[in-house]
Amino acid sequence: MHPRATLAATILGSSLAFIDGSVVNVALPALARDLHVAAADLPWAINAYLLPVGILTLLGGALGDHFGRRRLFQLGLAIFAGASAVCALAPSLAWLLAARALQGLGAALLMPNSLAILATEFSGEARGRAIGTWAAAGALATALGPVAGGWLIDAIGWRSIFVLNLPIASVAAYLAWRYVTEGNEPKPAPLDVLGAILATAGLGAIIWALTEASDSQARVPGWPPATVGLALIGAFLWLEHRLGERAMMPLSIFAAPTFVGLNVLTFFLYGSMGGIFVLLPYLLIAKEHWLASVAGAALLPVPLLIGGGSRLMGHVAERYGARLPLTVGCSLVAIGFALLARIRIADVFYWRDVFPAILLIALGMGACVAPLTAAVMTSVAAKRVGLASGFNSAVARVAGLIATALLGFVFAQQQTAQTFAAAFRVAALVGAVSSALAAGSALLWVKAKPP
Repeated sequence: MHPRATLAATILGSSLAFIDGSVVNVALPALARDLHVAAADLPWAINAYLLPVGILTLLGGALGDHFGRRRLFQLGLAIFAGASAVCALAPSLAWLLAARALQGLGAALLMPNSLAILATEFSGEARGRAIGTWAAAGALATALGPVAGGWLIDAIGWRSIFVLNLPIASVAAYLAWRYVTEGNEPKPAPLDVLGAILATAGLGAIIWALTEASDSQARVPGWPPATVGLALIGAFLWLEHRLGERAMMPLSIFAAPTFVGLNVLTFFLYGSMGGIFVLLPYLLIAKEHWLASVAGAALLPVPLLIGGGSRLMGHVAERYGARLPLTVGCSLVAIGFALLARIRIADVFYWRDVFPAILLIALGMGACVAPLTAAVMTSVAAKRVGLASGFNSAVARVAGLIATALLGFVFAQQQTAQTFAAAFRVAALVGAVSSALAAGSALLWVKAKPP
């Protein structure tokens, strides 16, 4: 056993997925300029990646249980690296979107299996330290991704952010091949492939409908894909009901009201976060003419305070229950979004207009992340913990998907800088309302800790 090499392989592999989930946010203005992308189509550069990650992660974990976790981790790395090369060479938006979707597929395979490898290779206190290190590295990668990516975009160009993935993936693949063992024999697990296909196709059609609806010059009306998407989601739910415990998403898990409430909270909270983390860098780069690296650094307080505050808030939740930190945290996020609505174009000063809002959002998210994770895991029976955690992670990504699709309404307001800024302020207020609804969900559904 080679614990350090195993940990390094899983961290490098999962960091690729974390970085590419955020780094493209600061590349949108450069993409729009170089590939001649219409403003209403920009959300697809993000959603083409988030869609397979959000829907297929649960299936990726089941595939690892069935065929071997190291094997699926290596397959995910290979797909991710190949797709990154295509992204770097993409001559058009269509090529870029296809490659981003393949990146998402690779991430959906490597992310759950990287964590499963750690759970298999380590035990006792060493397992806890390994998983904690893995999570901290993911938070650091998320924090540094927009900053390092912004610097590369400014210095070399947007294609360089995808080229950088290749050496990292190569090192991770070598370490996995040379040092990671398969552990226990792969155990057969039920594979709900049809369910994954129905969910992915249904949600994809709905995201397409929302994106088309936001484009006043859309060639296809939004209602036909929305109808198809809803029908496919209905078929998915019917199939999950029929499969029972063999389903990718057993419906019996929703019998716990607290689990339902926590996922409603997750949807509203992460939907608001997904929207603003796309819009704010675009506003600062495209309208205020900030460097991409500076715009990326403007968001640094959020991942840094999430990483730094998670242990403290975990202790708070353990002592007082999750309701208090979740309610206070979501409320702080709502106030932060309301402050962002004060921004006026051509007069944005970071320390006055951006930092106070981002600091409140960062403090609020730092208060929420650890208690939310712990509450989700304790809201269901012990045998359901893995499924509950995976489903909650999928809800967070789907919320970001839907929010990004709806941003087309904002991106369409490109007539002048002032019209875009006005649309940004409306989006910030919507984020404030969404976060306030998350706070209300905590009060309504999350139980206070008994005295």
